[in-house]
Amino acid sequence: MATIQCRNMTFSNIQAILFDKNGTLEDSEAYLRSLGQKGARMIDAQIPGIGEPLLMAFGIEGDRLDPAGLIAVASRRETEVAAAAYIAETGRGWFESLKIARQALAEAEQYLGKTPSPLFPGSLEVLKLLSSAGLKLGILSAASTGDVQKFVITHQLRDYLQLEMGVDEGPSKPDPILFSQACQALGVQPGATLMVGDSVGDMQMARDGKAAGCIGITWIGNLGNVQGADVVINQLDEIQILEA
Repeated sequence: MATIQCRNMTFSNIQAILFDKNGTLEDSEAYLRSLGQKGARMIDAQIPGIGEPLLMAFGIEGDRLDPAGLIAVASRRETEVAAAAYIAETGRGWFESLKIARQALAEAEQYLGKTPSPLFPGSLEVLKLLSSAGLKLGILSAASTGDVQKFVITHQLRDYLQLEMGVDEGPSKPDPILFSQACQALGVQPGATLMVGDSVGDMQMARDGKAAGCIGITWIGNLGNVQGADVVINQLDEIQILEA
């Protein structure tokens, strides 16, 4: 067990730390913004006039992505359903609407290619440090499990992680069952596990899941995005080990 300090907050008897992926370890803003823009354009080509409302729903305004917006924090399934709801408003049936949304986002993803988003500065070093102290580490993301695995392989993180968990079918953030499942997979109790994330959903999930603590990270300094956190940091290297 370890004692972890973040700024003026100390967490004792910690065995594991779970990290969100997008916006926490991975600087995915440019990719997610491009995905939303391309997907909205493809849908607008079939249904003229829907593109701008879709961009607003995604949380995209010009070259700015709202880090608390739909495409930044929701699961892929939730994004597809939200887009389909806008399409259905034009009078199309639900199954047709869902098909259009899924195809557009899949084609947009394919068009953007496989160029991986970079790690945020210091992410790798922090994972190495925490792993070497004997802590169990994992990723718990709203992205698909396949996307999480690709991210881990691309950035060669497998030596430091014991869990690569995304959302495929079933519940999504902020359902605390996800946190419970992740802890169970790691073989630790929620009360000995910290959650590090960049969204209100991460904080709510961990709090409702009886985590040892919730560490909010906001690289852009917006505290509202991590409301409910026990402590808020601006860099991952603010997670420090007092003793292990």
